[in-house]
Amino acid sequence: MLNTIGVIGLGVMGSNIALNMANNGEKVAVYNYTRDLTDKLTEKLNGQTVTPYYEIDAFVQSLERPRKIFLMVTAGAAIDSVIHSLLPHLEQGDIIMDGGNSHYKDTERRYDELKEKGLGYLGIGISGGEVGALTGPSIMPGGDRDVYEKAAPILTKIAAQVDGNPCCVYIGPKGAGHFVKMVHNGIEYADMQLIAEAYTFLREKLQLSVEEIADIFEEWNAGELQSYLIEITAEILRKKDEKTGQPLIDVILDKAGQKGTGKWTSIQAIDHGIPTSIITESLFARYISALKEERMTAQSLLTGPEQEPSLLDKQIWVELVRQALYMGKICAYAQGFNQYKMTSELFDWKLPLKDIALIFRGGCIIRAQFLNVISEAYEEQDRLANLLIAPYFAEKMKDYQNGLRKVVCEGIVSGVAFPCLSSSLTYYDSYRTGRSNAHLLQAQRDYFGAHTYERTDAEGFFHTNW
Repeated sequence: MLNTIGVIGLGVMGSNIALNMANNGEKVAVYNYTRDLTDKLTEKLNGQTVTPYYEIDAFVQSLERPRKIFLMVTAGAAIDSVIHSLLPHLEQGDIIMDGGNSHYKDTERRYDELKEKGLGYLGIGISGGEVGALTGPSIMPGGDRDVYEKAAPILTKIAAQVDGNPCCVYIGPKGAGHFVKMVHNGIEYADMQLIAEAYTFLREKLQLSVEEIADIFEEWNAGELQSYLIEITAEILRKKDEKTGQPLIDVILDKAGQKGTGKWTSIQAIDHGIPTSIITESLFARYISALKEERMTAQSLLTGPEQEPSLLDKQIWVELVRQALYMGKICAYAQGFNQYKMTSELFDWKLPLKDIALIFRGGCIIRAQFLNVISEAYEEQDRLANLLIAPYFAEKMKDYQNGLRKVVCEGIVSGVAFPCLSSSLTYYDSYRTGRSNAHLLQAQRDYFGAHTYERTDAEGFFHTNW
């Protein structure tokens, strides 16, 4: 009997995706460029219907038609290389799926190239890490709908399930799936940084112990802040270092890495005039964290504000920080979903925003309780301009903005950097300002560059000889 699907790329994610497929009843062929990872996977098999192949031709010929091949290969040139090696063995109607973190424009190029050859191509965003890959990730497929329908029975089975529904839905044409995953990662960057800033306030301003902060995050995770990232933060703070006996968090070097998707999100937003300041500040926070040696030198040379003994009421301020974090997270999600909306309109993708929110509820890194509310907001108003003006969130902003303002102000006067919390407040205040200061900017542009301006009382463009 032929295999129902093939997986190429057997690193941690690829191996777990293959096992997930087999655990859900698929007969899976697997292949890796190097033999060692194939052998490593076969050693872990426990009766699963996974068959290893060591030659690409034998791998392809083992698949039922139309062949379905799932790539879990490092984004970039490696994917082009694998596709090139597959082409001589494929027939019209066969389907290649890229489950890696490819840039959506690369996916669109590959889609066009393979479409000309009569091959189906799906760019599939996957979120959930190695655990999600094995037990059920959030899956974001983009490409031709008829091609997706052929792969859907497998994709929906291996996806996370929430309330009996798979966290997998057809996203849109060409590179739409990888685009949605890219912005998902941008939201993830912002969410993580906001949590880190809340942790910093609790530790540095309220002088709470790591254990006390872990208790607070656990409590928050039982309420409206419930999310995967809040949950794992509590677990991280509880972990002890085996070598020193100290909280492990205290021996981890404060230099954050990044693999590019957050940067791509910001670049795409900048290219198309989409305001994603919180996401971009979270990226810059990682960049400045990498300047560890410079920061250590600057600490000895640069002074902050003079500190007076601070007697903040812990009970009051823990609640203010909770409100600030919630409001910051909603602003970050609002920016990400606005990026979906504006890009969808630009490319006529018709992204299903309410469904995107729903598939983020399980498997993925940014899964959170309020995604149900986000989905409901788009269900009620499919052309909603911004999540901040959805009735539920508008009321939350009204109730919680005081907390965010107080936390940001306390950071400013005490010299503690809160790039994403402060950017969230700026975004909120900028968005709710009906008349901004941009009229002065436009006057300046007209003065030195004759760029013209529009008037509030007349149609057309005007220039003044200043």
